[in-house]
Amino acid sequence: MSEAMPDTAQEPSVGPDAGAKPAPAGSGRTLTGPLRSIRTYLWLAGSVLLLLFPFYLDRFWLQAGLFAMAAAIGAIGINLLTGSTGQLSMGHAFFLAVGAYGYCILAGESSTENGHELSGLGLPTWLAAILAVLLAGAAGGLFSPIAGRLRGAYLGIATLALIFIGQHVLFNAGSLTGGFNGRAVPPLSLFGFTFDDTEVVVAAVPFQASEKLWYVALAALAFSALFARGVLRGRPGRALNAIRDHRIAAGVMGVPVARYRAGVFVLSSMYAGLAGVLLALVFQRTVPEYFGMVLSLEYLAMIVIGGLGSVAGAVVGAAFVTLLPQVLTHYSDSLPLVSAPGTGGLTPGEASRYLYGAAVVAVVLFLPGGLTRLKKPGEKK
Repeated sequence: MSEAMPDTAQEPSVGPDAGAKPAPAGSGRTLTGPLRSIRTYLWLAGSVLLLLFPFYLDRFWLQAGLFAMAAAIGAIGINLLTGSTGQLSMGHAFFLAVGAYGYCILAGESSTENGHELSGLGLPTWLAAILAVLLAGAAGGLFSPIAGRLRGAYLGIATLALIFIGQHVLFNAGSLTGGFNGRAVPPLSLFGFTFDDTEVVVAAVPFQASEKLWYVALAALAFSALFARGVLRGRPGRALNAIRDHRIAAGVMGVPVARYRAGVFVLSSMYAGLAGVLLALVFQRTVPEYFGMVLSLEYLAMIVIGGLGSVAGAVVGAAFVTLLPQVLTHYSDSLPLVSAPGTGGLTPGEASRYLYGAAVVAVVLFLPGGLTRLKKPGEKK
């Protein structure tokens, strides 16, 4: 994305994370000094809490948090594509699968598992993780010429084909993917430290895989969010917003529309690849069925619920959609109409889909900007 929109171009606003120019005085959108200080303190307190969670939460909640952070990274990626550029993608799950299975193949050793002769390159796991993200970006690059020229429902239908192609490959390329049963995920190793279930005592607290991976996922999420905010606050972000709102006008002003669309598609694919690597490390086993159409629809639900075009909205929506089934599963005995699978009533997974489906409808009808567009202190409607 080397070319940029001229400075004189109108800059569409997509919310606090898109980096529009500061509002004029008296507009009600600029926080006063005390409010800004309060927000800073809240951010610091939240950061400290996130760092301390592994010392106090049990394994169930840590794994739920890890799933949410991995999903948030993938949601940021698709929000760059759909929320900020207006490009509908139904194939996000495909790129998550590329990241997850790419890591397994690059880091795993050749072995026999569940009747399949599995191939693996045996690379250092940290290198395999980086290459898996780049592999997802390369897969997006192969599709980017199409993404650069299609838009709206046409791009959605084209990316939907990636899901069917991906599912066919995952189920049938047994030597690479392990077939229906998937394949085991090699634990991440960095600087001689392995993020597995080998117990390490820190401040009298036993750290296993979930506790160790917590900080890896937290660092990856922080980097992903900051990078996306930087993109959206700079000239590329303004160009992407212009393409979304006024495609023809953006082209007239000199924005290379096809190039920006292709570039953001590659970037979104790399975000999905990183999310896939983290999900594989948390699951400790990749299963083809997981990377289907439902997963792509869940990612679209995340960004709609949280807020289109907003990094914070992607994180909030991912937390909502990912944690809801976990919470319902944990408290299924205490909730009406929700029960464990096979005992009658709605299963936690079914109930969660009904609930966040209703949330999507409610957001579209009553809060078009998503949860992060709620009125802030000092902000006028």
